[in-house]
Amino acid sequence: MENTELKEVVKNKYSEIVIAADLSKGCGCGCASDKADLADFSENYKSFDGYVADADLGLGCGLPTKYAGIKESNVVVDLGSGAGNDVFVARSVVGEKGTVVGIDFTDAMLSKANRNLSKLNYKNVYFKLGDIENLPLEDNFADVVISNCVLNLVPDKQKAFAEINRTLKAGGHFCVSDMVTSGELPKRIREAAAMYAGCVAGALKQEEYLGIIEQSGFTNVEVKETRLITLPDELLKEYLSEDEISDFRKSNSSISSITVVGYKS
Repeated sequence: MENTELKEVVKNKYSEIVIAADLSKGCGCGCASDKADLADFSENYKSFDGYVADADLGLGCGLPTKYAGIKESNVVVDLGSGAGNDVFVARSVVGEKGTVVGIDFTDAMLSKANRNLSKLNYKNVYFKLGDIENLPLEDNFADVVISNCVLNLVPDKQKAFAEINRTLKAGGHFCVSDMVTSGELPKRIREAAAMYAGCVAGALKQEEYLGIIEQSGFTNVEVKETRLITLPDELLKEYLSEDEISDFRKSNSSISSITVVGYKS
């Protein structure tokens, strides 16, 4: 698929997730199929200060705010902010003197986030419509950029990290959680649009992912946490034969969630 088509697939899927959440069905990052609940990659945020249940749609695959080193008065940007889960957790750290901006390209997500924001009366939290490959932010804007299981959905990851670099202040840093692979995923998984929207097909090999970060000018790049993700057979059966599933299980291929930090020099 072309990049524009992939973006539309993701946008439509995540609009559906908002509708499902509003109907109290719940949905996670594995919402690529009717068996999405079998591939829930999200982490538990409930013990975090600033947690807002209505903002937690179970769409993440890590805890970037845990490792982001956010400080009081910081300017923080959350890429792919969804209903505002990480934004509100970050707001609890930056306090009244800081600023948190959430960027998302799905109108339904922004609407949900702003509904959540209206209940909190925060004056230093903002949600903006924008594409991660072309952020609607000025140069040297943020102290910290965070993102949770979103950059793997961006077709041009080189451009995404270049935008993160542009947006960060000198000495600023990012902390993102994302999906990466080791070895080769089966071709039909890699080519499935639904699995792309479900955070799997768009994942790069870990070494390639980290290479893009370093090529984008970041230093002191460090993986803070790695968590192996297992795709259940019930989900794989939608794309692979029994023999293909068996071969995949026997291979050295795997999918992991990593949380990584990097600094702008």
